Amino acid sequence: MQPKDLVQLAEQFGSPLYVYDAEKIKSQYSRLTKAFSKVEKLRINYAMKALSNIAILQLLRECGSCLDAVSIQEVQLGLHAGYSPDQIFFTPNGVSLEEIEEVSALGVQINIDNLSILEQFGTKHPNVPVCIRINPHVMAGGNANISVGHIDSKFGISVHQLPHLVRIVENTKMNIVGIHMHTGSDILDIEVFLYAAEILFDAARNFKNLEFLDFGSGFKVPYKKDDIETDIEELGKKLSKRFNEFCAEYGKNLTLIFEPGKFLVSEAGYFLAKVNVVKQTTSTVFAGIDSGFNHLIRPMFYGSQHHIENISNPKGKERFYSVVGYICETDTFANNRRISEINEGDILSFRNAGAYCFSMASNYNSRYKPAEVLWMNGQGHLIRAQETFEDLIKGQIGLPQAVAK
Repeated sequence: MQPKDLVQLAEQFGSPLYVYDAEKIKSQYSRLTKAFSKVEKLRINYAMKALSNIAILQLLRECGSCLDAVSIQEVQLGLHAGYSPDQIFFTPNGVSLEEIEEVSALGVQINIDNLSILEQFGTKHPNVPVCIRINPHVMAGGNANISVGHIDSKFGISVHQLPHLVRIVENTKMNIVGIHMHTGSDILDIEVFLYAAEILFDAARNFKNLEFLDFGSGFKVPYKKDDIETDIEELGKKLSKRFNEFCAEYGKNLTLIFEPGKFLVSEAGYFLAKVNVVKQTTSTVFAGIDSGFNHLIRPMFYGSQHHIENISNPKGKERFYSVVGYICETDTFANNRRISEINEGDILSFRNAGAYCFSMASNYNSRYKPAEVLWMNGQGHLIRAQETFEDLIKGQIGLPQAVAK
């Protein structure tokens, strides 16, 4: 997409605005499947928590993707988007036995990540196919908030608890069909991922009737020029070879599963916001936009960097700006960032806004959530309307009459 296209979309649909490039999503899906073309059975479960707009789910379904859901509401969204129950995996954390049973009754594959629920579910439903999530105690990336495979993580059953896990399975005679791991996001070194894969293979040897191994995801995408990204092609070559060797040893062609979210949609996303005010202080020039961390929380929450471009003046002389929002909190998107000269009314574009951006948006300060647009075949298609005041008060009841008197 060109800056002029984004400016036109901001004029057409208003700001703030999320825009997603359909071709980029499709090319990322194709890149991943090609990297693992040597594996006989490959399944991609899109981690829909990254971006759960129904149009995006339908686009990925057309690509051949299945879904990874973490709540019963995500499962229901997937079904609504046209996925069949057998195309959805349920990989929750810390949910009740009742929620797991409700999802299982829909025919969705469930994934259990703690011994207590595993034993309870296995006792009540020994014939239901179950996947087990293990914690390999491998740290991926450098941020503890997005690295979920370390020893203090709340996710998964520790590999050191395998004897206990196996005993539960034997006692309940439950049906274990898959083993799953997820080390976390922003994998920098594929050798670390391959090391964790060996832990998954070792765990899998304890179960004789497996149908698949789920390696999670966490592939790093570039956030700035010359940034490091996961070498998917090299990972595909090395892991495919090792996976095929393991299948031969196991005596069965298992399905290799990934559950990418960020990898598929992050680079496809743009967040557009209008500059409300340019404010010069004694030491800083602030560019205040018509948004805040209510719409894009990642820079404040994760310390993530999103490249910011002034698409109204892309070739202007660069100056240093701190880009901030209009929320009554410290909502800073960037400090002292070199950006083409900004004037009030200009449109700024934030790159890599496809994953964990709109999906983490809120109505803080009673602000409306923005619209979403899908750029496809050279045109912008509205896939979510901007909220209105009626959306804001929907579900609120107000003070009961008896109390008001």
